[in-house]
Amino acid sequence: MTPAEPRGDSPPDADAPTGSASVTTVAPTAPEPPAPEPPAAGPVAAPEAAGVASAGRRRRRWTLRRIDLAVHGVFLLAALWVTSGIWVDPAGRVAALYSSDPAQVQFFLAHSVRVVLHGEFPFYTDQFNYPDGVNLMANTAILALGIPMVPVTLLFGPAVSFVTLVTLGLAGTAAAWYRLLSRHVVRLRLAAAVGAWFCGFSPAMLSHASWHPNIISQFLLPFIIWRVLVLTRSTRPVRDGALLALLVTVQAFINEEILLFTALACGVFLLAVVAQRRGLWATARRPLGVGLAVCAVLAGALLAYPLYVQFAGPMAYHGLSDTVRDYGNDIAAFFAPGSTTLGGNQRANVNLAPNYSEENAFFGWSLSLLSVGIVVWLRREVLVRALAVTGGFFALLSLGERVSWWDRDLFTGPWELLVHLPLLDAVVPTRFGLITTVVIGVLLAFAVERAAALRVPDRRTVRILTVAGLVLALLPIAPMPLQVTTRPGVPRFITADRWRQYVGPDQTLVPVPVPSMGNTDPMRWAASTDLAFKIPGGYFLAPRNGVTGDPGRFGGRPTGIGDLLEEVAATGRAPKLNDRQLRRFLDELRHWRAAIVVLPLNEPNAEPLRRTVEQLLGPARQELDVWVWDVRKLTSQSA
Repeated sequence: MTPAEPRGDSPPDADAPTGSASVTTVAPTAPEPPAPEPPAAGPVAAPEAAGVASAGRRRRRWTLRRIDLAVHGVFLLAALWVTSGIWVDPAGRVAALYSSDPAQVQFFLAHSVRVVLHGEFPFYTDQFNYPDGVNLMANTAILALGIPMVPVTLLFGPAVSFVTLVTLGLAGTAAAWYRLLSRHVVRLRLAAAVGAWFCGFSPAMLSHASWHPNIISQFLLPFIIWRVLVLTRSTRPVRDGALLALLVTVQAFINEEILLFTALACGVFLLAVVAQRRGLWATARRPLGVGLAVCAVLAGALLAYPLYVQFAGPMAYHGLSDTVRDYGNDIAAFFAPGSTTLGGNQRANVNLAPNYSEENAFFGWSLSLLSVGIVVWLRREVLVRALAVTGGFFALLSLGERVSWWDRDLFTGPWELLVHLPLLDAVVPTRFGLITTVVIGVLLAFAVERAAALRVPDRRTVRILTVAGLVLALLPIAPMPLQVTTRPGVPRFITADRWRQYVGPDQTLVPVPVPSMGNTDPMRWAASTDLAFKIPGGYFLAPRNGVTGDPGRFGGRPTGIGDLLEEVAATGRAPKLNDRQLRRFLDELRHWRAAIVVLPLNEPNAEPLRRTVEQLLGPARQELDVWVWDVRKLTSQSA
């Protein structure tokens, strides 16, 4: 049977050496119920029997389609439930605690509009961090998501596009895993639905849903994994390698880190399978080698220029800052429920993850124990053992460079040996927990199907115990609506286009405080206008000293006026500026080619901020809901 053929009715033996990429050729499945005996053969009975069988097949297909539609509907309703707090007011609500990433994503969505409508260069922009600009390939500009969302962004704004992406990312990921599991891994639709539910709505996915639609949009990953497995027994490896290359290329424009995780997980899983059934390698190596070579050549050709810009283009950086590279999971995080789940406790989790957007484990005690129990129960199956090795290996790497228990360092982790390798130096290690999450989802699917196939006298008791086990494991980590908070709206000075009478094409609008990682509201201002004006600063990754090739850091090069205004905004104290500071600040405004400086009236500590800026630029003028300083004469080239 080739991977393109439908599965047969007889489940193969779990330990049979097959060399097939198809999961169903290795894993035993629940036997189909015996078909009814056909009527006696005869000149009339035979056509009648054929008609009855055909009608039965049609009814079964229709029943399965209705089940699939119902499952997809549940996934969509669950995604809407999770994002309901933001849907109430997409422009006025944002995830609690951190608002930087949503503003950055909205900026990238607006950039996709400019790419489509104005033919703007997709991989770099100077619309923020002017004049240095930002390398968008090195900042996950989600072009593969933003470009399809251009109609929504144009009609409803980037805030609506953002929450739409989050909703579809959760539901779409669950639906994609359901497709893979139900068609190629298990026969029982319920088993596939349980596994897909966890893959799409795990605590890790809920944690990233508030901030990172690029990470939760994993709907291509099941198909990438399946195409890799297909290659191990493909009769047309060139075609299958080309199909894999197209999937890889699209995923690279969603999130490269998740693509790298997928490649690493496939490699470890296949090695774990081959280590148990060495005869498989003789069958699989040729088609797999040819297919991967075709994939590498084609995907390499399609991605060559974007990757060149990413690693050697303007504002490219090499490796993440030491702080981010040290983000690891605490061992205790695997046994606590996520903050955004039914049994979650945000305060209890405060020291178990780098921050609330990186809760990449948090399975809870019951699911952690159940996962171990499933592996022990099904340990005779090759796939289960390979999955256990894969999940355990990446769970270990996710602990980071220093392994800890309840925020107490224990010993140096194996990640210390890998962190400086090319590509891995740009990985956030805690996110390896996302691989373990998928492994647990697949194990749950196997367990439900194997439980349903048990041949025991009291099947009702088995069903009750299975349901009870799933409820005990999954109910504490059931998804809850994302916690949200209100945020200031875009000033009317911006939405009414009053800024246009001041700012020219090669000039900037300078918000107060200057945009930074902790002040991303001005990025939403620009996004609301489809990036019609430039701003200095912002939230992004860039080389530490603004020199291509330096290690990365968040934000551009430090500025005197930016740091000072950020301190005033935080403390509410307006300092007395000396002549040296005044000259430096004026030089920075000229460097930015500032046209106007803008301070919203409702900005926290607006009064001390206004007094500080007035020491440099003189009295401000109120226009609508902002204070404005026209600095064109001060910053012109002839000044």
